[in-house]
Amino acid sequence: MKIMVFGTGSMGSIYAALMASSGNEIWAVDQWQDHVNAINTRGLRVEGASGDRTVKTIKATTNVEDAGPCDLYIIATKASGVRPAAEAVSKSMRPDSLVLTIQNGLGAGDRIAEFMPTENVLLGVAAGFGASMRGPGHAHHNDMNLIRLGEMNGGMTDRLQMLTQLWQDAGFNAKSFEDINQLIWEKYLCNIATAGPCTVFDCTLGELQANPVWWKIALGCTTEAFELGLAQKINFSFDDPIPWVTDFVERMPDARPSMLLDHHNQRRSEIDAINGMAAELGERLGIATPYNDVVSAIVRRKEEAF
Repeated sequence: MKIMVFGTGSMGSIYAALMASSGNEIWAVDQWQDHVNAINTRGLRVEGASGDRTVKTIKATTNVEDAGPCDLYIIATKASGVRPAAEAVSKSMRPDSLVLTIQNGLGAGDRIAEFMPTENVLLGVAAGFGASMRGPGHAHHNDMNLIRLGEMNGGMTDRLQMLTQLWQDAGFNAKSFEDINQLIWEKYLCNIATAGPCTVFDCTLGELQANPVWWKIALGCTTEAFELGLAQKINFSFDDPIPWVTDFVERMPDARPSMLLDHHNQRRSEIDAINGMAAELGERLGIATPYNDVVSAIVRRKEEAF
């Protein structure tokens, strides 16, 4: 299959390398020129949970048009990059091309819908990877947990099963789900509890939980998001989000969210798709979100210096 991975940061690099290793034609599109040059010159190295490999068959570019039409487009950018990625892909794809978007937070499908019909759009949720970039052309991941896949508009289809098999053949633990939005929201509850608060207080997940005041703020962010999800008729698998989020934090106390790592590297974060999205949805639905309002305002204030 001819596949474009749009956004080959840490996660996208893992997707591209393993997909290429299983025999697919892979095009990596990224705006980091040194990364593109390294992939084309030396290959893409990925080390960690899946072993240590350098894949030299990947074609890397900064321009979508270089690849021509593809069978599958995997959008693996930060949330802020989904709109430009979708716009570029929409000008290159065939009517039967599939688009799969995998991001943290909410709203990726809606952003893609601004540029193309959503009949061929699928959503993914990645869990337990802990990926990072070691340098141009070199990514690392600590774990390989699960890729959850589903149709944007719900249901179990043949193409969803085919896509899931594609990921499994590449070495990923992947599963199809009839209601992917439930899983996106359940991950979102964990993201919203940890991403913004850890960035505000510059701490690990374990340090966040250990401080009673910080933890109260984190759980306040989650409780607000849970109320928003219920208002949108999300079919959560639990009635109380606190044990769900607590278990998530206790499983990796030393972790630092990608939002905090972005700030350490003086980069703007995905705040608009995480805590900021709760504030936006709350205003739209008439539901107060004071914890997320304050957390997102502080993070944005920090980013004014970048």
